[in-house]
Amino acid sequence: MDSTAEKIKVWFRFVPREGWFPQDTEGLWAARLSADTARVQNVPFLQNGVAEGDVVRFQTDSDGLHWAVGRVTSGGNCTIRVVPIPSGPLGRSPQAVHQRLSVFRLGGEVFSKDFPMVALTAPAGADFAGIKALLNQGKEEGWWHYEVGCGTDEWWNA
Repeated sequence: MDSTAEKIKVWFRFVPREGWFPQDTEGLWAARLSADTARVQNVPFLQNGVAEGDVVRFQTDSDGLHWAVGRVTSGGNCTIRVVPIPSGPLGRSPQAVHQRLSVFRLGGEVFSKDFPMVALTAPAGADFAGIKALLNQGKEEGWWHYEVGCGTDEWWNA
């Protein structure tokens, strides 16, 4: 359905977190659905409260940039960010993170070679309890740090 839709970049503004990246904006690819709505098509690295598949409302400024003003509907997916601990058993390897989580078939992207954070989309209907258990095991065993950038009720209740 979205494959023929116009692809646009929707920008999100947020307050930078202390000790984190200095950026205060993030652009996400999205499929335009109407004059002011679009479906997010990639996983956010920095923006909280939105996941791949969500529909967002935006306003277009005088420079033609599309700025998110809110989420219209959830696609049911969750955003998880995993940073391997350099001194841990996975080293700085985003591939090792993907391999450990491969049983869940999560899609995701790597932030950069210098900062190998893996942003993952846990799709609606996935084994959220299993994913959470493995994420917590990895945290306890020193594989990685992780955070949930966007969770659904199903995620939090799993």
